[in-house]
Amino acid sequence: MGYEDAKANVKKTMREADETAKETWRKADGEESASDKVANLGDDIRKELGNAGDDMRRTTDRMDDDVDDVENRPL
Repeated sequence: MGYEDAKANVKKTMREADETAKETWRKADGEESASDKVANLGDDIRKELGNAGDDMRRTTDRMDDDVDDVENRPL
């Protein structure tokens, strides 16, 4: 696991912890209103998009490294 993988894992963990804390705070009053549910859905979407973006970045970085390896290979 390289630096980018470790960084992405830390960011994923932080997103999940942030989302869980917000959901817990919204449920603290004993009720979950419609606005709480919408806010939780927004948090879920934001977290998943962030994680997907990190995954795509790592994949494209690896593909770029592979292309560089092929281009720099002696004939």
